[in-house]
Amino acid sequence: MKTGLLEAGVAFVEQPFLKPLQISSGLITQATEARVSVRVRVGSREATGRGSIYLSDLWAWPGVSPDRAAKDAAMRRLCERLAASLADACGGEAEHPLELGLRLHHTISAPDLCPEMPLLARAVCASPFDAAIHDATGQALETSAFRFYDETAAIPSADAWFPGESACGAIRRALRPPVPSLDAWWVVSARDDLETAVRPAVERSGIRCFKIKVLAKDNAADAARTAEVFRAARRWGIASPVLSVDSNEGNPDTAAVLDYLDRLEALDPEAYSALDYLEQPTARDIAAHPFDWRAAGERKPVFLDEGLTGLELLPVAKQQGWNGFALKTCKGHSFTLVSAAWALANGMELSLQDLTNPGFSAIHAFLVGAHLPTRNGVELNSPQYTPAANAPWLPRLAGLFAVRDGRHRMEGAGEIRGLGSEL
Repeated sequence: MKTGLLEAGVAFVEQPFLKPLQISSGLITQATEARVSVRVRVGSREATGRGSIYLSDLWAWPGVSPDRAAKDAAMRRLCERLAASLADACGGEAEHPLELGLRLHHTISAPDLCPEMPLLARAVCASPFDAAIHDATGQALETSAFRFYDETAAIPSADAWFPGESACGAIRRALRPPVPSLDAWWVVSARDDLETAVRPAVERSGIRCFKIKVLAKDNAADAARTAEVFRAARRWGIASPVLSVDSNEGNPDTAAVLDYLDRLEALDPEAYSALDYLEQPTARDIAAHPFDWRAAGERKPVFLDEGLTGLELLPVAKQQGWNGFALKTCKGHSFTLVSAAWALANGMELSLQDLTNPGFSAIHAFLVGAHLPTRNGVELNSPQYTPAANAPWLPRLAGLFAVRDGRHRMEGAGEIRGLGSEL
């Protein structure tokens, strides 16, 4: 299977947030959605695929300079640049879609490409193109993008990471028959009033899994907040709440994380037991800020998120004691699959987190979660923060976007062509 790239385009849509999303680097109140189309040729067949992502500069490009408007404009320009030269950015020749996506990731990783922009932001810009390539190839072949690994093909950009086998073989082993439903999560921001902001979702949707955003400025306060969410969930009738905690790199070091865990366990042992895992507690550059996570990871799994930006960091994370990877499709479909396969081949775990994926990108993320053995199901928070962006898919995909009994649902995931743009 070799996919040739014919043309690509991108359009931008402003999406206001229904309520602000508080992360440690600031308050997200709106986002630019990049909607991408890519036309491909596979053999004698041609097809168009689609992808989308929010250009979430506050997450992917933190810091006060340049200002947010300038960051958004720069990310748009990079998307337009990739659309105009996608074939060249993917190596200039027809290849397996996984190889095309990895070559695209290699291109955007070059230090002289938009040097003012962090690699994570560049990866966000490239990700809908990678998704659209896979979607288009599946549309052309009338098969799921997760069937591309049924037969082994050479993937020069990734095969070396799997000694004794191939990237396709490792991905094939990592994938599972798709499940029709996944646990849904509700994001609890640091300043959310639980009775007015969270309880209605529990009563309406049966949510029982809660991702708690903490600011990591005061461990006692963060432990108290975690216990508060747990106790509220029990009060609302949830017998076994499931919690995760995300400080978005707010903790200074592993000692602070261990202190938080000590405080939570002393304050409320049941809440501590309900805490399932931690996301990226410390700074994203794990080479510049290396920590030994083994002591923390023996107590609660600690997953690398923002810090995973290149395949060369996979063994670094393993050596530092991270328990697994918090996958995000906004880093690229190809990068996500290779990272997942490497993690599972090396005894690590997976979770699947969200960049408030709407529409096409939410379908994509669900399909990834349906095919990979993630610890948490899937985090999809666009129904919480940007529900209007999902309106074109309702009511036909109500099972995905309107959570019931605490689950996202999509029947027949294994029969969906590409990454689901035709749904």
